[in-house]
Amino acid sequence: MATGGQLLVAQLRRLGADTIFTVPGESFLAVLDALHDQPAIRLIVCRHEGGAANMAEAYGKLTGRPGLCLVTRGPGATHASVGVHTARHDSTPMILLVGQVARAHRGREAFQEVELTEMFDPLAKATAEVDSASSVPREIARAHAIAMTPRCGPVVLSLPEDMLAEHADALLLDGTLPQEPLPADEAVELAAAMLAAAERPVIMLGGSRWSGEAGISLSGWAESSGIPIVTAFRRQDYIDNTAPAFVGYAGIGADPKLGERVAQADVLLALGTRLADASTGSYTLVRAPVPAQRLIHVYPDALELGRVFEAEVPVVAGAEPFAEALVRHGILSRKGTWASTLRLEYEALLTPRDTPGSLDLGRVVAHLRETLPPEAILTNGAGNFSGWAHRYYQFRRHGTQLAPTSGAMGYAVPAAVAAKLVRPDAPVIAFAGDGDFMMSANELATARQYGTPFVVLVINNGMFGTIRMHQERAYPGRVIGTELQNPDFARLAQSFGAYGELVEHTDDFPGAFERARAAGVPAVLDLRVDPEALSTRATLSEVRAAASASS
Repeated sequence: MATGGQLLVAQLRRLGADTIFTVPGESFLAVLDALHDQPAIRLIVCRHEGGAANMAEAYGKLTGRPGLCLVTRGPGATHASVGVHTARHDSTPMILLVGQVARAHRGREAFQEVELTEMFDPLAKATAEVDSASSVPREIARAHAIAMTPRCGPVVLSLPEDMLAEHADALLLDGTLPQEPLPADEAVELAAAMLAAAERPVIMLGGSRWSGEAGISLSGWAESSGIPIVTAFRRQDYIDNTAPAFVGYAGIGADPKLGERVAQADVLLALGTRLADASTGSYTLVRAPVPAQRLIHVYPDALELGRVFEAEVPVVAGAEPFAEALVRHGILSRKGTWASTLRLEYEALLTPRDTPGSLDLGRVVAHLRETLPPEAILTNGAGNFSGWAHRYYQFRRHGTQLAPTSGAMGYAVPAAVAAKLVRPDAPVIAFAGDGDFMMSANELATARQYGTPFVVLVINNGMFGTIRMHQERAYPGRVIGTELQNPDFARLAQSFGAYGELVEHTDDFPGAFERARAAGVPAVLDLRVDPEALSTRATLSEVRAAASASS
């Protein structure tokens, strides 16, 4: 006989859980008590449920196992919902465990009560309420399997507090590890024949389940076959960016010339990616529902195929098994300079464009590119500032880019905490705009408490840059709601017991960065950036002038 809370912790451990991210709540005291007797599971106490959920999502990305987040009902659940949304869009395995009001109080609008299954149904892959302690092992094992089943995603379980305290006799379960579907031989043969006959083939690689070994194998095959590889939005680490087959990424802030190349492709192999709007230029590079390209769409979830795009060759298969099958098929006999031309265009973009102000973000990122080891992990939230990292950095290993395809702000710092917990020996750099950073700066306290040193680069231009850019384009001269009055970020960091330093000139960055890395604690570098440096492709004045000329 054990309590529901004890059964929950024991079942999670049975399935391999080693970390749970939480903000404690009275609705799951029985779970916290059970964790007291389970040292094999480390409990990371965060300062906001949004941070805890983002850490769990980043954990899921890095490990391929469900990230676990434990929060209370009502406010805790709503705060954590942003991480669930990110996990859904990014196809990340995750389980959100939410304490709920007692079963006898349900439906009375009890203290902090929310109908959790209804609330999370549009956000999560699956939701359920566990109605008895005896069913806890089964529901946890089921949630684990659903989170890991292609397409991966978040599962939310509602846990009534009285259920967690009641006793029951239940067997623990080993659970199942779902396998990705394998491609049919005929589909691989047809895809290889289409790619071999194409004059302008492109592979767009994305999705969730992938490995460094698969990236090395596919890039070598693609290079020998003369086929360029484009990664989907914020999936740049799926291929070594220094490999000749890699020609850039599709997505927000991507090279317009590369977008033209994708649109010009006569055969497009979409490997593991949903071809979401961010990676397709709002469905302009790949038109919906019938693309101009001959589309081979490989995706592990049959329900996704045909939902947006009508592919000539739809294939229900995992990206990695399909890539392995292509490689086994053999090198394709293709001639021409299509792939090498795209590679040269990509390499030309690595030279930073001069930007206004005394601190040049392009040169800052170029310094990181030249000095950081391949295992370094870069995290970022949402905003124009991330474009500098996406454009000028080169990811060389799988699992070194943590960024939300959902476009959620406040992700960089929590993701950096999770990254250091999972890979303590890897350098971790968090890119955050000033608005982005202030959404989760409180998690510096979590980083300090659990000894996870990383460096945060706060891109401080005193505004919500992305929204300002859109304002200037759509309503030139009518700026409102985008200016920010910021604290002293260096002193704010120091108040947490972290390292903090102001950097105002490009030449001062290398020394400041080394001091931050050597500090042995979380570090924040306040990079003062001229507001004119609006994006990697246009200054604020250039955007305003273009808008005025077109009006």
